[in-house]
Amino acid sequence: MKTGGAITIPITWAATRQGVVAALAYVPGYLVFGAAVGTLAAQKGLSLGEAVLMSMFVCAAASQMVALELWTADWTFAHILAIAGVTAMVNARFVLSGASLRPWLSPVRAGFVYPVLGVLTDGAWAASIRYHADGGRDFGFFVGSTVALWFTWSLASVPGYLLGALVHDPKAYAFDLIVPLMFTATVTPILARTGKYLAFVVAGGVAFAASLLLPGYWFIVIGALAGACSGAFSRGRAA
Repeated sequence: MKTGGAITIPITWAATRQGVVAALAYVPGYLVFGAAVGTLAAQKGLSLGEAVLMSMFVCAAASQMVALELWTADWTFAHILAIAGVTAMVNARFVLSGASLRPWLSPVRAGFVYPVLGVLTDGAWAASIRYHADGGRDFGFFVGSTVALWFTWSLASVPGYLLGALVHDPKAYAFDLIVPLMFTATVTPILARTGKYLAFVVAGGVAFAASLLLPGYWFIVIGALAGACSGAFSRGRAA
């Protein structure tokens, strides 16, 4: 429909609440990873306020962990540039995540959609993609799931910061598998319904190979780009 000359899509409180409820499935994983980030932030000498602000503005577990691993007491311009570059590289997947939402959210005014996209997380993206694949069109769902998980992540570092080394090494307890498993559980029904496995297989295979051959976190960007290209190519041929 059109309002004041601008194309809009529905936004209702019912769909917003539905988005918040869908986000609850990801909260345990966010709390665990947030605690790990908070613990590492405390070990690096950040204040509690600084740790929370990092989660609010960066809002990405992987890039925050990498940035904190590179954290130092003696800052140089080169060091700042390196951390900024690594953070941007690890978060580059959100460029593709946002692009995948464009067919649904493009009618929404930029002043409304861009602030929400700015705090998009993997869990909110997965929940929103599944909602849209099931026929949902209400912008409220995207707002509810995204804001709920952003708020959760922003405060998730507090317990870890206060409790110190209680979750010093998430991998020792297999906590690092929680988010990937929940993400897989969300995406699997979409794949089963659409039958479009190629992009996911290519992305996973290329990312795994890149992780063995290249240092650092290049495998995230390379795998995402490979999956996107294969998906676009297969769609073009089908057309």
